[in-house]
Amino acid sequence: MVSKLMDYFNKQPRLGVLSTANKEGKIDAAVFGSPMMVDEKTVVMGLGNNRTFAYLQDNPNAVFTIMEQGATLADWKGLRVYLKMKNYATSGETLDAYRQKVAEAAGEDAAAMIHASVTFEVGEVRPLIDMGQGWEKSV
Repeated sequence: MVSKLMDYFNKQPRLGVLSTANKEGKIDAAVFGSPMMVDEKTVVMGLGNNRTFAYLQDNPNAVFTIMEQGATLADWKGLRVYLKMKNYATSGETLDAYRQKVAEAAGEDAAAMIHASVTFEVGEVRPLIDMGQGWEKSV
């Protein structure tokens, strides 16, 4: 089952929305294609020096929502993956290695935009449209 989650999460091409909130509760939502699930409990991604990164420093909780359009509402697929930032690197080997991977996949300009490599712990996975079916039947 874990493989199914990782396969769906990492499927490309795909876009998702990372939603965060700062310590005052102000909400941010940003579109990303880069988060990768490296094991059943860990997601990594790169962030610029932006609102998303600032909010995560205030409040480490976030949700990454992946959606796939279906012919009808009942046919839509997707997940809500609840995350908690565990650590980040704004310098050093971890960031350098992440930038190198980005450069290989998306080019040097994309890699230069990365300010931080961020590691999240997966807390919960829920279906996009929750009718009690569990996430496994939503992908």
